[in-house]
Amino acid sequence: MSKAGWIRLVVLAAFFGAVEALCRTGVISPKLVIAPTAMVEAMVKLLGSGELNPDIRQTLSSVGIAMGLSVTGGFALGCVLYWLPPLRRTVDPFLAAYYSLPHFAFYPLLIVIFGLGALPLIVLATLFAMVAMIMATLSGLDRIPRVLIKTARMQRLSLPAEIWHIRLPAAAPHLFSGLKLAVTYSFIGVIAGEFILSTSGLGHQIAYAYDNFDNRTMYGLILLVLCIATAFNLLVFAYERRLARQRGQ
Repeated sequence: MSKAGWIRLVVLAAFFGAVEALCRTGVISPKLVIAPTAMVEAMVKLLGSGELNPDIRQTLSSVGIAMGLSVTGGFALGCVLYWLPPLRRTVDPFLAAYYSLPHFAFYPLLIVIFGLGALPLIVLATLFAMVAMIMATLSGLDRIPRVLIKTARMQRLSLPAEIWHIRLPAAAPHLFSGLKLAVTYSFIGVIAGEFILSTSGLGHQIAYAYDNFDNRTMYGLILLVLCIATAFNLLVFAYERRLARQRGQ
């Protein structure tokens, strides 16, 4: 493990150790926060019971679909805007102001269009995450060093070869930044939508536990969501580092 990884582990261990001590000594009331070990126990108990399996499947499938649509759609739309400057100049102000919109206010409209169920939440999460990927794609393509493009044209590369061998590798750091944001926003969109508007899923179960003052279940579920989201992001980081090693960076 790298030095940064060890430092990260030490900081996390110190933080959770401090919270554990404060909770066990009563400095932090269990009505507010339960001890981290109690959260782990609650999460393991919930997973062992199997009661949450349908909710886990629904949430993960919704997040996965929203993630796939936002990444592929955002990348495609970003490329279209990059190659069509007049269109980009038209939509740039809307992209800049996009995240100031109250996205969840559109949920009733999405229900009218798509009906009840997981589909409105998937659409909502996709719309929430896609613009981050669009902006990252545009940023990456804008920052490709011109010398690389000139070199590709001096070597008489075809446009597909130039895109595959020059443009995409050069834009990769920004694309991965967009991918990480899309993963995060997909989780936020789905979990928050389930928390506020759904009758199933992990977000709904967290809301149900909160409304019934069941702190152990609520924090166990929050820890489960945190672990799942962290696992997704670690996969993205691992793939990014693998590509960087292949490129000799």
